[in-house]
Amino acid sequence: MSSATALADAPAAARARKGLSYSSDDIKQMLPHRWPMLMIDRAYDVVPGVSGRGIKSVSVNEPFFAGHYPDHSIMPGVMIVESMAQLVAVVYVAEILEGATGATEDDASRSVGYLGSISQMKFSRLVVPGDQLTLEARLGQRLGGLRQVKVRASVGSELAAAGTLVVTTGRKG
Repeated sequence: MSSATALADAPAAARARKGLSYSSDDIKQMLPHRWPMLMIDRAYDVVPGVSGRGIKSVSVNEPFFAGHYPDHSIMPGVMIVESMAQLVAVVYVAEILEGATGATEDDASRSVGYLGSISQMKFSRLVVPGDQLTLEARLGQRLGGLRQVKVRASVGSELAAAGTLVVTTGRKG
């Protein structure tokens, strides 16, 4: 039984204060992404619609390491950003699942929007095989159909990347 299912009987307000946890299997049900583009392994401390933390374990078997760079494996910055954006999607989908009675994970995964912009993103540490990225996301104000989000990725106590994303709050077309 998933941790999200185990909490199904607890009042929504109590779960939100405590923060929810989602396994990789839960995340596969929440997001439309699949291998090799499913970039987060676990989400925890998720306060639906507000914030969350996640884990991306970086393996030498990631397909992008074959070309980036063959003799000096470095996780591409765009993949770090994608990992953070997928955590944002988990926080957003958790809000839909917790707030809408009768919403299923399949319905919620269809509502995952798109990355609209990346701003003030700074990369301050190389991410290499064997690292474990700790991801953080805090949703900010809504701007019509857009949502501003502060994101961070770190390895241990070292900041790897931080910036602001703007995501759409639903899919068009």
